[in-house]
Amino acid sequence: MTTEPNGASGGARTLADELRASSDQALATLLRLRPDLLNPVPTDLTQLTARLSSRASALRALERLDRFTLQVAEALAAMPDGGAATVLRDLLAGPARVKAHPGAEPVDRAAVIAALPRALAALRERGLLWGADTAPHLVIAVREALAPSAAGPGGTGLGPTLSEATLGMSPARLQQLLTGAGLPGTPDPVTAVAALGGLFADRKQCAALLTEAPPAALGVLDRLVWGPPTGTVPDAARPVTADQARSPVEWLLARGLLLPSGPGTVVLPRELALHLRGGRSHRSVAPVPPVVVPTAERDPQAVDSAAAGQAHTAVRTVEELLDLWGLQPPAALRAGGLGVRDLKRAALALETDETSAAFWLELAYGAGLLAPDGEVGELAGRTGEVWAPTPAYDLWLQQPTAERWVVLARGWLAGTRVAGLVGAPDGKGKARAALGPELDRVLAPVTRRAVLGLLAELPPGTVADADALLPVQRWHRPLRGGPTGPDGRELRDQLTQWSLAEAELLGVTGRGALGAAGRALLAGQDPAPVLAPLLPQPLDHVILQPDLTAIAPGPLLTPLAQALALCAEIESKGGATVYRFTAESVRRALDAGRTATDLHAFLEQHSRTPVPQPLSYLIDDVARRHGVLRVGAAGSYLRCDDPALLAEVLADRRAAELRLRLLAPTVLAAQAGPETVLTVLRTMGYAPAAESAEGDLLITRPDSHRTPPRSAPTPVADGPTAPDEVLLGAAVKAIRAGDRAATAHRRETVTGPAAARPEAGPARTDTRHLPRTAAADTLAALQTAVMLGERMWIGYINAEGLASQRVIDPVKVEGGYVTAFDHHAEKLNTFALHRITGVAELDED
Repeated sequence: MTTEPNGASGGARTLADELRASSDQALATLLRLRPDLLNPVPTDLTQLTARLSSRASALRALERLDRFTLQVAEALAAMPDGGAATVLRDLLAGPARVKAHPGAEPVDRAAVIAALPRALAALRERGLLWGADTAPHLVIAVREALAPSAAGPGGTGLGPTLSEATLGMSPARLQQLLTGAGLPGTPDPVTAVAALGGLFADRKQCAALLTEAPPAALGVLDRLVWGPPTGTVPDAARPVTADQARSPVEWLLARGLLLPSGPGTVVLPRELALHLRGGRSHRSVAPVPPVVVPTAERDPQAVDSAAAGQAHTAVRTVEELLDLWGLQPPAALRAGGLGVRDLKRAALALETDETSAAFWLELAYGAGLLAPDGEVGELAGRTGEVWAPTPAYDLWLQQPTAERWVVLARGWLAGTRVAGLVGAPDGKGKARAALGPELDRVLAPVTRRAVLGLLAELPPGTVADADALLPVQRWHRPLRGGPTGPDGRELRDQLTQWSLAEAELLGVTGRGALGAAGRALLAGQDPAPVLAPLLPQPLDHVILQPDLTAIAPGPLLTPLAQALALCAEIESKGGATVYRFTAESVRRALDAGRTATDLHAFLEQHSRTPVPQPLSYLIDDVARRHGVLRVGAAGSYLRCDDPALLAEVLADRRAAELRLRLLAPTVLAAQAGPETVLTVLRTMGYAPAAESAEGDLLITRPDSHRTPPRSAPTPVADGPTAPDEVLLGAAVKAIRAGDRAATAHRRETVTGPAAARPEAGPARTDTRHLPRTAAADTLAALQTAVMLGERMWIGYINAEGLASQRVIDPVKVEGGYVTAFDHHAEKLNTFALHRITGVAELDED
């Protein structure tokens, strides 16, 4: 059984005993805060205690502590185990009548005393602390992780104790240190160390000794007092007496004020460091979190309007990007991700920089709207897997704008992918690719929620930048900063800046302040009803101009915007979007199956002005020439009912790369593929159309390429998931039942070895502690228990040969089986009689 040291009272109480005496609610709180303890559910409190004492579990729990609670744990690790609570208070706030070291920051003693019970309760709830409040104990694994040492001074900056620093030192050398410090000799090393420690603990005696030190020696101590407590000295282990000391360091070594920690290093003992600090364990103690200092104040209505406008832009940007990739899906890299050239093309298409383009791509990917198609084949002249919209994108397009934004915002808030890492070098020095596999960081959603949570605590319209938010985040989770980059900044610092920038791009914030929809999103509510009234109302019309342009004076309905983007090019964006009709854009609409009549009807229906004559002429002219030339696949070929037109193409030098050859008056053969032939002919000013092997016209739809059904990428788990109340209740019951079975007082009804039962098979576990009774006695005892309603203790070996102890209430015995309520599993179970090693009555006392 794993136990912890006894308390100062000298009792034999252990951590397991304290858990056993705790309430079910306290045990459930512990399991809720430490979900890693439930994998799998401990069989009893002894096993739970063993897991609490594991170093890995303790370190995970320490990462979730705030700065002051962590400082309390560090102070407990620096003091003797089970020391008085007054010692802990003085370590944090400093003794009441002792002057602090000049290098220490001022501390609010009253605030420390007021916050101390909360910190101790937090440590106790997480199973990191046990024992009475007057003499608390740290769990062994926590003490080992936080105890200061020469190699790891930790948050206190302290070194090892005298007894630790003098371990292995010869008795003669210890007596020399006592003589140098002006103390009488002792009979053994233990009392020598105790005497030297008593000197440092006595403030008057230690101060008197330090008054004799040379100023340079005091300067050495002052450099080590706040840590790190070690320094480099040649031949540090050489024994030096007070008479032989010639340098400031030797003067200190001769009196035990510095001790050798290696062949060339010395260390400041913890007791002396605490004396020099004025009894303080930390230079700076923060009992309460810092206050966020706002950088600006905005009108809340203006903030909500700006956030809503940007939310609308975010939705349209993702739609525009995925519409483009539905037509021209870029290739996926073999290692995963998107090539640099394709990222630049996406940025150019969105009229933004590559950093923002990477964010939009990751946003669509995280929402499940974009994915690799998983196919290997030829598409648009490329071979291999490509990035394309998913079927979920088509469903997303049918939703109102507010609901579409909610899909994007929720994916961003919970996602672990970090677009800001795109382009940064990985462990091998290669730049990370957008949509690549190395962009997941478990700190990302934690930091985003922390940033938005701090903004939500401010009054509406209040702006705070990263410099104002980071100190508060560091206080709440000092050990969760993530790795440090080449610039010396923690990952959390970068994530905070990226989170603020991304929240602004997405419309969670507006003008730097959290918007109303962002507050609803953070609170777990549906932001769509909050956002919808703030969004601009989509229009169902455009204004056609004589210069072959169409002006959309505001956002358009999605079907209208998609139809217009099919037959016209977007020339400029902003408050009003300008579309330009060209021969290429009209041909694109005709390729998609529209006819000239369809286009005329569409423009007349949605234009607030008459359709200009130049635009009508453009549509009719392109439609008249469209499909006259037909390109199909043989090597490939061109087919046309007009021999003169084919002769014109054959004679044109610009078609030389196609290596055309006349097969018949209406057919030309080409030595290039259909895609190449179509591209070259279009650059020559023709309007060719592709046809199938059966001679049918091929229609190119804008949504022609979609991936198979794909789900959104699963965020990387930040440790075990938090258990729900049902699981917690079941776990507590199981642990309590197992503990009752393991610790109940028992008296055997029948003694002696169990009868041999060959059919039970050999047990592969140690069964010496299981109850043993003969088969007939076992059967009789169980039948009696059924009649009298008694509770029994049994030993049981399952089909795998594993032995266990059970506390049961027998209900029925028949057919070689016992039906009983199993207190370990908290349910009715059936036990084979031949697998029961024996039974015993429970001592109700």
